[in-house]
Amino acid sequence: MIRCATLAAAASIAVLSAPTAAEAQTYPGKAIRLVVGFAPGGPADVMARLIAPKMSAALGQSVVVDNRPGAGGTIAARAVAEADADGHTLLLGNTSTLVISPLIYKNIGYDPLRAFSPVARIGVTSNMMIVTNSFHVKTVQEVIAYAKANPGKLNYASAGVGTPPHLIGEMFKHRAGISAVHIPYKGGGPSLQAMIAGETQYSFENSAVSLPHHQAGSVRAIAVTSETRSAQAPEIPTMIESGLPDFSSVSFTGVVAPAGVPAPIIARLNALINETLKTPEVGAILMKQAVEVQNETPAQFGAFLAKELERLAPVVKAAGVVGE
Repeated sequence: MIRCATLAAAASIAVLSAPTAAEAQTYPGKAIRLVVGFAPGGPADVMARLIAPKMSAALGQSVVVDNRPGAGGTIAARAVAEADADGHTLLLGNTSTLVISPLIYKNIGYDPLRAFSPVARIGVTSNMMIVTNSFHVKTVQEVIAYAKANPGKLNYASAGVGTPPHLIGEMFKHRAGISAVHIPYKGGGPSLQAMIAGETQYSFENSAVSLPHHQAGSVRAIAVTSETRSAQAPEIPTMIESGLPDFSSVSFTGVVAPAGVPAPIIARLNALINETLKTPEVGAILMKQAVEVQNETPAQFGAFLAKELERLAPVVKAAGVVGE
């Protein structure tokens, strides 16, 4: 079904986005809204405010960051999906808004493959498998061995049901063939504090959050979920190196537009965002946040979205996460 939806979306974009020189030359004709589905100060908002000023300078029009928090970013995503397809309304989307929520909620109001035109994938971040200091293991295989020897005694923390740490935890259980109890908290902060306090044995937290605590000794990082090791912590092995083949999971942030925005406008925005990401000041800030910058075409971003939906669909189903 996902492959069919991908083909249908591609055909729709091809028809609706027939290149016209006039549209590319006159764009933008007014201020551009970059909609963010989360409150100011969060990772998505920081990303938007990094690229907006440089986009504005290059385009000669204001690029205004419009925060519309609520419902895990889906309110903002729905608003952009319903906006005019003229390139003046964009969404700063992420794994939650463009992959996880559409898989979980039946009546979300938008199809991530049909409702949007991919513009540019900004960056990806991996998670780290961290363990509490009172859980005396040093490797992923030792966690698996303990779980198999002590069924029902392990639990893991997450920022809430349906969040990336939750789904990575479920994927780990399935791939490792173990049982563990999921303990959802109300956000990443409480989840991490529970880990530090020893309320849970392990978790899969964002690298930008996990690494400082690992370095400070308040938790112990034993693996990263990316395909390759982190440049910030090259001593920590990947889950693949730890004995779980093909185990990789990254969270992403990217810009999409309403479906049907003309191809020349999409191409211009893509080139501009990619150039912005190459600037030293933007790159340095993103590196501090453990973001691996991407430089892709819209088609590559679209293919990535389709692949992520296909990859996570069985994980969501196995976890029994269903929304209204």
